Amino acid sequence: MTASTVEKVDQVTLTIENHVATVVIDRQHVLNAVDGSAQARLNDIWNQVEADPDVRAVVITGAGTRAFCVGADMSASAVDKTGLQYWAELDPNGFGGLSLRTSLDIPVIARVNGYALGGGMEIVLGADIVVAADTARFGLTEPRVGRLALDGGIHQLVRRVPYTQAMSMLLTGRKAEAAEMQSMGLVNEVVPTEELDAAVQRWVDQILACAPSSVRAVKQMVSRTSHLSAAEARGLRLPALMAALDSKDSAEGVRAFQEKRPPVWPGR
Repeated sequence: MTASTVEKVDQVTLTIENHVATVVIDRQHVLNAVDGSAQARLNDIWNQVEADPDVRAVVITGAGTRAFCVGADMSASAVDKTGLQYWAELDPNGFGGLSLRTSLDIPVIARVNGYALGGGMEIVLGADIVVAADTARFGLTEPRVGRLALDGGIHQLVRRVPYTQAMSMLLTGRKAEAAEMQSMGLVNEVVPTEELDAAVQRWVDQILACAPSSVRAVKQMVSRTSHLSAAEARGLRLPALMAALDSKDSAEGVRAFQEKRPPVWPGR
């Protein structure tokens, strides 16, 4: 894929170019908070990307420089629901259609350009690689407004970082700087804002250097076996695993190594 495709609906933009899908939440008037319409659009985007065999990596970010996403749009009518009503209507895919999604076998990079709070933090927790500007701030701030991080935030954070570090955020609703989140192990790289795009591109390039079928298999094997022991997980005949083991990518990788040249991945 060399040509680019750009779609903008409900203030969420999808661009697909050179095997990379870029998703931008563009609701800067509310710090890129997500309302019902944007949530539905994001779910549609993930479904579209998931079904596109040419997409090999996804970058999700927020428009502007102030915010990645600050969670649910508190100015929207949905905020009038009680906590029980909100809980009863939770999206099975989580916040932004991503935080609890297990079917997406494509690497997702969170480009965190500013505040990642509440549901925005949950989107980060749904990503595979996190690259943040040094001005970014992270937090599950729901307790400060009498709510809870119900879209995976509580359970994901305590599984991704040391217990006391997770609880220091969950029990206080505080915001943490990007450097602190990197020290916890949640953020892969922190750079000055002006270097953010270059840093993200480096990660994208490294993903694209790998066989697409192998990358899909790795993602699927990780996301669908977290409840199993390593020995049990190894025994599962997952679709992406079986496809990778018998792929043209596999043959090309060996051939390129023998011929001492960069591989040209068929992607299947």
